[in-house]
Amino acid sequence: MQTHIVPVGFDYDRLIAPLIRDQLDVDRVILLEGAVGSEANVEYSRRLSGKLEKDFTNLLGAETERVVVADVYDYDAAFEQAYDLINAELDDSETGEVWVNVSAMPRPVSFAFATAAHSIMVERQEDRDRIHTYYTAPEKYLESELAEELRAGRDLLQDLLGGEDVDDERVRERFETASDLLSEFDERGTTIGAKRIEGGHIVELPVASFSNVKPFEEVILFALGEHGEFASVSELAERLARDMNEEYTDSFRSKVIYNVDRLGPGGKGYIEQEERGKSYQTRLSRIGELWVRAHADEDDVLED
Repeated sequence: MQTHIVPVGFDYDRLIAPLIRDQLDVDRVILLEGAVGSEANVEYSRRLSGKLEKDFTNLLGAETERVVVADVYDYDAAFEQAYDLINAELDDSETGEVWVNVSAMPRPVSFAFATAAHSIMVERQEDRDRIHTYYTAPEKYLESELAEELRAGRDLLQDLLGGEDVDDERVRERFETASDLLSEFDERGTTIGAKRIEGGHIVELPVASFSNVKPFEEVILFALGEHGEFASVSELAERLARDMNEEYTDSFRSKVIYNVDRLGPGGKGYIEQEERGKSYQTRLSRIGELWVRAHADEDDVLED
């Protein structure tokens, strides 16, 4: 069972097109609809959600459910909702996977769902490989093209002003409206102002923290970051012994195995292993790669 959780904002293509183009399995879709904003924005999002519901069913044969997000600016509530949704989907199937699309909807919802997914990965180590978050970039944005069309329309209205058999008052009104909109677009971009939310103008977005890593675990992670994949833990241990000018003994090898286990899927999740015969191919997980990138300066200090 492949379940996709899809927050719906003002996008259509990048919420369904990549799944069709990459021929991904989609058995179930949960479409999230925002219930806060201007009446026009909420209604526009609902129309898109309705179209997506039909197309996920007709084009991908997916069971589709629409769920309301009461306040798209309430990070805590969105996180709680995401946490419950993802866990529920994992509990419904022992082997199913949950995919969380963070391409659309206001950022608090996208970050909340991404962080919730990350937190569940940490808590449910046995299900780490069943949880995915993903983003799709649009091929192009329409705002600039809409602005150019509006400029062309304004110029046309300006040419019409004063012409025969033309309602100058109506033309002038549309001309002035288009001019004002273009002036704001040129000065401010695609949005205006900062919305007041819960007594302020910012929504803090907490990020799930990395697990604490001990000094020898750091050495292992940096070695994997530098040298890449190892065919076995023994091969990794031999490399570490050379790099640290240590004697390669059974005791040293056991120390490496112990710490790799602590960093692996059943522990902190920074290392992933794949069984190959009697050995375990060892490499950094995606989170491990992020940890190494985030702590690269520390590695430089250790080398100095």
